[in-house]
Amino acid sequence: MRLAVIEGDGIGREVIPAAVEVLDAFGLEFEKVPLEIGYARWERTGTAMSEEDMEIIKSCNAVLFGAVTTVPDPGYKSVLLTIRKELDLYANVRPVKPLSGVVGVSGRSDFDFIIVRENTEGLYSGIEEIGHDLSWTKRVITRKGSERISEYACELAKKRSGKLTIVHKSNVLKSDKLFLDVCRETASSYGVEYGDMLVDSMAYSLIMHPEKYDVVVTTNLFGDILSDMCAALVGSLGLVPSANIGKKYAFFEPVHGSAPDIAGKGISNPLAAILCVKMLLEWMGKPEARLIDAAIADLLQKKIITPDLGGRASTAEVGNAVAKYIMQNL
Repeated sequence: MRLAVIEGDGIGREVIPAAVEVLDAFGLEFEKVPLEIGYARWERTGTAMSEEDMEIIKSCNAVLFGAVTTVPDPGYKSVLLTIRKELDLYANVRPVKPLSGVVGVSGRSDFDFIIVRENTEGLYSGIEEIGHDLSWTKRVITRKGSERISEYACELAKKRSGKLTIVHKSNVLKSDKLFLDVCRETASSYGVEYGDMLVDSMAYSLIMHPEKYDVVVTTNLFGDILSDMCAALVGSLGLVPSANIGKKYAFFEPVHGSAPDIAGKGISNPLAAILCVKMLLEWMGKPEARLIDAAIADLLQKKIITPDLGGRASTAEVGNAVAKYIMQNL
């Protein structure tokens, strides 16, 4: 198993080492391939990611990624969008599940749902024209893209409660009618119970009634916005992991950004990055991945937490505590 390890920028350089320590605690055989990609690399060399870097990534099975700062250059091509397209990582998967003792804006802890977002097209198609008086982006919805994301969501739903919610805006965006129709057809063929909601209504309902949902499937931009919004339900962007899944590759990253305002202080919360390790192990079919949940519950109970959660522990101390728990309980 070859794993590309990309710390990236800002707090990525702190949370990824903590996550790697947790991964190492499982004693699995990984060939870890470190790569420097991001804004710091661009500042020094004028290139955030080279073609050679991309080839090295393609030689790996999976990627563990920290965070990247946006390059202040109008000609800059997003590193993340490039990797997603090159590896055809069509499914963005973000679980939204509360951690023991951490309460979000709803004050609830009775929810556990997953947002499955189409990851390669929609308004992130990259087909754009920027002008002085007119700028536009082409929104692309294809049958192929809609079929494979709805199939992924249905397969996930069948492993869980068997319920799917399709989120769209087909009353205004007519291209969404194709997405909605394909998702309905796919759910019917899989025997999955489904419903659909307009994205604006869904945003309200997710905050007010998160316990009603299990697997949510939607288009690229809507999924991006809804999943970031739902971080408020669990208490922080620093607690939410994500996976980008394709037929051949997988890419795991915490939802938070590079947070340059706290970078280098050793206080960033590594739990989202550590939960990315859990998703990586689950993708590999490793049942011991569940130990990470138990380890996090243990350290939360003992208040071994970073300042954002009201504690005094450093990023490294949290990672070390999770790793120790796993080694003691394997």
